[in-house]
Amino acid sequence: MSLLESLKFVVSRPHPEARPFLLASGAASAVSYLLGRKFRCPKLRLLGHASSAFFGFCLYFFRDPERITPARADVAVAPADGHIVSIEKIAPPKELEMGETPVWRIATFLSVLDVHVNRMPAAGTVTRIAYHPGLFLNASLDKASEQNERNALSLTLPDGRMLAVVQIAGLVARRIVCSVQEGTKMEAGERFGLIRFGSRTDLYLPPGVEPLVAVGQTMVGGETVMARL
Repeated sequence: MSLLESLKFVVSRPHPEARPFLLASGAASAVSYLLGRKFRCPKLRLLGHASSAFFGFCLYFFRDPERITPARADVAVAPADGHIVSIEKIAPPKELEMGETPVWRIATFLSVLDVHVNRMPAAGTVTRIAYHPGLFLNASLDKASEQNERNALSLTLPDGRMLAVVQIAGLVARRIVCSVQEGTKMEAGERFGLIRFGSRTDLYLPPGVEPLVAVGQTMVGGETVMARL
């Protein structure tokens, strides 16, 4: 990978959700610097430094790089960046009404350093969206799937099978953003939301589909193949 390609992976346009944070921190930084210089106030200058640092953090956290999704209809790609913390068979979320037959669930934990834009794992139609209020436990814990605030989506594939993606808030995260509606037709790798700041995304595969990834493996949202459908 060239230096330019490496920089494009780290530095990219911010997601629209970053706008209020960038505007607020940018304005606070400018005002603090101007007033601190005018009145020779060290505390205001310190506030300006802190605001500038937060501005830079938001630019990094909300980065939204372009991804190249495999041109194959028979695979499920990662719905988020991060690393896999668990792979186990479990029934899909009750709120999605997908039955109680256990299927493979792949849980991906996102640290504050990961890209937090969520992407569709496969092409299909969003059948159901169900928001569930809850706690804000560490998203890397297994019980976070049941107890944390979450937003679950079921996706019906062209052949009629279903899979599910669940956005789960974490210890620091306090907002789940979902930009699609029920009935929306999606393509694999297409953006559908994000979670801020630090979170988890669970993927429930269709019955009979086996994972092709392992615990500890690093995912690239919209690119890494997680299963063959």
